[in-house]
Amino acid sequence: MKATRQSKIERMLQKELSEMFLLQTKLTKGVLISVTGTKISPDMSICSVYLSVFPSEKGEELLKNINANAKTIRYELGERVRHQLRIIPELRFFVDDSLDYLEKIDQLLK
Repeated sequence: MKATRQSKIERMLQKELSEMFLLQTKLTKGVLISVTGTKISPDMSICSVYLSVFPSEKGEELLKNINANAKTIRYELGERVRHQLRIIPELRFFVDDSLDYLEKIDQLLK
């Protein structure tokens, strides 16, 4: 069972990362990145971030770019939440393909 503190930190990190990616994607036309979920380890040292990318064809390319800039993203996140968290967790990014999977299931059912 998750601790209440752990859940609150997950929601806070998801909100802040969503805002950061929203600002970044405003600069690029035709790409939308949203944070669909975050999971933090019990010791609060590692945070897994699940991203939904539109269009999904660019998902792998954007994920490589985001992972290459993970330290910069972590620093910017630290600047945003420095009064709430003492230690900023290491960020690991993954593509959340659940929407593509649901679309595929709908197509098969039709």
